[in-house]
Amino acid sequence: MAGGMNVAVFGAGSWGTALAILLARHGQRVRLWGRPQDGVEAMQAERVNVRYLPEHPFPDGLEATSDLEYALEGCDLALVVVPSHAFRSFLRSAGAALRACGAPVAWGTKGLEHDSAKLMSEVLDEELGPGVPRAVISGPTFAGEVAAGMPTAVTVASPDAELATRVARAMHCETFRAYTVDDLVGVQLGGSLKNVLAIAAGAADGFHFGANTRAAVITRGLAEIMRVGDALGARRETLMGLAGLGDLVLTCTDDQSRNRRFGLLVAEGRGVEAAIEHIGQAVEGVKTAAAAHRLVERLGVDAPIIEQVYRVIYEDLPAKAAVHELLTREQKPENL
Repeated sequence: MAGGMNVAVFGAGSWGTALAILLARHGQRVRLWGRPQDGVEAMQAERVNVRYLPEHPFPDGLEATSDLEYALEGCDLALVVVPSHAFRSFLRSAGAALRACGAPVAWGTKGLEHDSAKLMSEVLDEELGPGVPRAVISGPTFAGEVAAGMPTAVTVASPDAELATRVARAMHCETFRAYTVDDLVGVQLGGSLKNVLAIAAGAADGFHFGANTRAAVITRGLAEIMRVGDALGARRETLMGLAGLGDLVLTCTDDQSRNRRFGLLVAEGRGVEAAIEHIGQAVEGVKTAAAAHRLVERLGVDAPIIEQVYRVIYEDLPAKAAVHELLTREQKPENL
């Protein structure tokens, strides 16, 4: 057991709550922060997040609070798990307290910033400064399975090997394996772009195209992630690992994925807003599709699946027309 750390987890959604439960179960002292409107007082009183993980009571050592300064008292690690579209605004509002605390900042947020297409590490640099010790946690994870203690593996990336090891040890146990790498860019890219590709995989299954098509979407989607990674200096072995291929396979093949379910609904003829409303939670790939479109345009990278998902969501291209455009592209060698 790697007990003894004081961890502040910011973001009381499903993933933030699951990580808080995991850390507390593993002997850390955890304060889970959320805004009052998130029902944090009720979580603390009832010892469960009824909205997101109602079947998983809080273990001892987990406390819910809406007081940011209290969450950071004596903090050894600040773990940010807010949605990507709220990442900058959270850091801006909490920046003074985070800097005063002096703890390393880790995040479990997956996605690109919508308007700028920046990685969360770039946003962190701009809001807190480039000298803040940082780490990112990513990999093939569904929150409910982590909270239930089902065997899971993730990657912790940091340019500081010692910090990566500390963060990994805080979570690592017999049902949760945490591996370490120093490729911050690759781990973030894999966790971001897979959401867009899961929409495409869901749409393909919604059209009943079969297992061959699903495998092709995943494989060619990985090729697109690797091309973006090459342009940004990520390592291909990272993108072939848990935070790349692992997360891509998970998100493209299981209906626990909101992004996959969104693609299924779009293939059935639902509009974008109607599909999001039906799912009832944020569909990260919708915003990431716009950011990914900006990113691949800026880099000059060929990413036809990402581009077609963008056009379906933001240019009202019918999903069947997007499929036709993908299937009628010029024949080419596989490795280009």
